[in-house]
Amino acid sequence: MELLYFAWVRERIGLPRETVETEARTVGELVEELKAREERYAAAFADISALRVALDQELADFDAPLDGAREVAFFPPMTGG
Repeated sequence: MELLYFAWVRERIGLPRETVETEARTVGELVEELKAREERYAAAFADISALRVALDQELADFDAPLDGAREVAFFPPMTGG
């Protein structure tokens, strides 16, 4: 599965993208796996209420199933004007 990180998420993790193998069934479980990896992930995902997620370029919730997803993107909320 391809993971994409944007804005301050990318800055905290230090990577724009990576490929991972996961047993997670939901986005939330994936986040917990990542947080357990090391401190930089724990810092990036410390407050998921400040994050948005997209599965295969479609906005999703953290309880969304990962079944069949090829890409998961994490980014802060965007504002427009």
